[in-house]
Amino acid sequence: MGRLVLMDLDNTLINRNGAVTDWVTDFSVARGLSTEAVQAVSEAVRERATPETFEGLRSALGLAESAVELWDSYVAGLAARVVCAPATLSRLDRLRVAGWSVGVLTNGATDIQRAKLTATGILDRVDAVCISEEAGARKPEPKAFQVAVARCGGALLSDVWMVGDNPVTDIAGASGAGLRTIWISAGSDWTSPDHAPDHIAETAADAADFLLGLPETSR
Repeated sequence: MGRLVLMDLDNTLINRNGAVTDWVTDFSVARGLSTEAVQAVSEAVRERATPETFEGLRSALGLAESAVELWDSYVAGLAARVVCAPATLSRLDRLRVAGWSVGVLTNGATDIQRAKLTATGILDRVDAVCISEEAGARKPEPKAFQVAVARCGGALLSDVWMVGDNPVTDIAGASGAGLRTIWISAGSDWTSPDHAPDHIAETAADAADFLLGLPETSR
């Protein structure tokens, strides 16, 4: 196996937080929701959303659409609002040209994560995708990393890197599974006393540049 890097999706390769904020605003305005209802929607989808999330919102807010319709609208709406920076897309291409295998390892529901990967052009620039719902394991569980590495054709005995923004699911989880790690800081400071990352980068593009600059013996 050659060199392998796994990339988190939300708030690593794409800005999920910004897309969610935009979606909540548009969703709420279209339905004339009250300030309290807007807050309820925002809190419900802030960290993670599933079809069940919209069952609860439909009931609590008296929304006319079915839960399935609300979920489908959310999937399409969020996919339409997420963006992968051109610099990040170009670095994914450069990594593969340089001999790296590139995989995406993300927690979440399969349909929405694949919709975001497709809409942003990431799906065409990676070798494999591992989404927690279809893998049967969520980061930081070791199985999630094992499945992702296997889908890229490798094994955890090899030198594998994980790039992500979450100190617990991405960094501590990957470290516990035997991967080397790069934390995406987005300008923040590392504050966790445990499981310090092997490297800190401000963006996914910066993380790729670091990997591209490693001497062969350091990979």
